[in-house]
Amino acid sequence: MSGILLAGATQCDAQLLHKKKKVNKSTSADNNAEPDKVLYERALEDIKHGKQEVGRLNLQTLINTYPDSEYLAKAKLSIADSYYKEGGTANMTQAIQAYKDFIVFFPFLPEAPYAQLQVANAHYQQMAKPDRDRTEARAAEDEFQTFLSKYPNDPLGAKAQQKLRDVQEVLAEGDYRIAYYYYVKGDKRAAASRLTSITTRYPLYSKSDQALWMLGDLYETSEKQEIATKYYAQIVRNYPKSDKVADAKYKLKAFNVPIPQADPTAMAWMTANQNAPRPKTPLVKRPMDLLRSSPTKELQVSAQLGTPTMTQEGEAPGTDILKGGNHSELTTGGGGKSVVAVVVPGSSSGAASGSSVPTATDTNSTDAPAPADSTAAPAEGATAAPATGGESTSAAPAGDAPATAASGTDAPATAAVSSDGTAANGDGTAATAAAPATDATKTDGKESSSKKKKGLKKLIPW
Repeated sequence: MSGILLAGATQCDAQLLHKKKKVNKSTSADNNAEPDKVLYERALEDIKHGKQEVGRLNLQTLINTYPDSEYLAKAKLSIADSYYKEGGTANMTQAIQAYKDFIVFFPFLPEAPYAQLQVANAHYQQMAKPDRDRTEARAAEDEFQTFLSKYPNDPLGAKAQQKLRDVQEVLAEGDYRIAYYYYVKGDKRAAASRLTSITTRYPLYSKSDQALWMLGDLYETSEKQEIATKYYAQIVRNYPKSDKVADAKYKLKAFNVPIPQADPTAMAWMTANQNAPRPKTPLVKRPMDLLRSSPTKELQVSAQLGTPTMTQEGEAPGTDILKGGNHSELTTGGGGKSVVAVVVPGSSSGAASGSSVPTATDTNSTDAPAPADSTAAPAEGATAAPATGGESTSAAPAGDAPATAASGTDAPATAAVSSDGTAANGDGTAATAAAPATDATKTDGKESSSKKKKGLKKLIPW
């Protein structure tokens, strides 16, 4: 019994020794801290431990409760980071929008370059294989180019350049596969257009020498040896370590063309690019590459050195562009433009390119449309140009004096009425007067209902 009592007493003493002391919460360090800072740090801890939604709620509470807090910009950036870390198509879309909002509201903060790079990285993470949809790849290319142009001296520029090379490798590979399909099929025009785009826009592409060889072969079989010679010479000069150099030299020798010397800069670039370390997929993960939608092989063979293309892809040749001023333009491969039609507001037809539609106007009258039939008498005070050969017609309103329009065989002509009531042609000569219209009313310058019925019957006899 005495042993049990001693043991119980010892336990009680130990409990008393290790008992926590009561802390006065009124003098706690947490109460002296700023509440916005407490919310921000708590949200960062939640995001760090994978509680993305809880962290975003705390950050949104901070933004709504303390709009003038010094942690406002950091809270907005942290919300974007939480969406980016969570992943998924919907979350990536939210992250891109949040990063762009941060750039708009805080363009001069040091975190602005990071936000722009994250926008590009979000598109980069969603990039698909070359033979699939390339929307995200093109968006990533534009965003990386924007980052490098806006922040050329940023410390993150080296990573952005390498990722831009990877993206352009994927885009070039997609165009190359399409071109190779047409090349094998025998469609020379379709293959040549895509191969030319690859060689001019993506010189760092790993298969640029193959594209040049295919172009030379296409022009050689088309009996255009002078053009094929340029592509063969470009292989020897710009890609001296390519497998096609020996074949290109043989072609140039067969054409009796001098063989160019290899460019020392190109030789140094190819040597350094071949010796550069490249990412490798572990042996265990290689079978899963077939199930992935993101590119893997293209990222391993992309160039590690060299300046990527910084110009955005232009519009494809032969694309109709609608612009203001009622002009419809057709772009050509050489950069020229040809106006298809010029439509005058208020009329149903247009004039040819470069031509003008002269009209004679009077301040005391309003425009009247030309009658449907060239033989029908015009309304009071209006002159009509007959439509010959499918040309457009125009009406020149006049005063109270009647006038006729001068007719032509190739182009419509209009007649203007002078102040004294006589009609004059476009060159200043007097026009012949015609009998005034008898069926038209003189109340408001419009045709009567009977006149309209006659015109309709002439258009539709049945």
